[in-house]
Amino acid sequence: MSVRTTGRFTFAGWEEQPVGAADSVPRIARSTVVNSFTGGIEAEATTCAYTITYTGENIGSYTGLELLSGSLDGRKGAFVLREDGTFDAGGTRCGFEVVPGSGTGALAGLTGSGSFEYRHGDTSVEYVLTYDL
Repeated sequence: MSVRTTGRFTFAGWEEQPVGAADSVPRIARSTVVNSFTGGIEAEATTCAYTITYTGENIGSYTGLELLSGSLDGRKGAFVLREDGTFDAGGTRCGFEVVPGSGTGALAGLTGSGSFEYRHGDTSVEYVLTYDL
């Protein structure tokens, strides 16, 4: 039976490096990000790696992986999310799924997917994750 959990996360750090020319369009960049999750997911500092494609000024898409260590609805362990999103001047939309086989501890066997939407200026982002264990 699937379980739906929600919460919020905040950006705790963002580092971005261009790949190739930094002032051309389209262009590619790599970023490393640290997020802090509360709610159904409790993870103080995640580890994220993204590849970003800019197709215009503040317009593009990204894909990446995020390692979350902490708990999910009280069950301790770690898991990885595969994320695919788009962004524009208004914000970011992202869908994600749990990488099969990535769950550890009480989260072994975890599967699921979710999403979030960030609007520029928000100090935290609401997420939704539907999962099975």
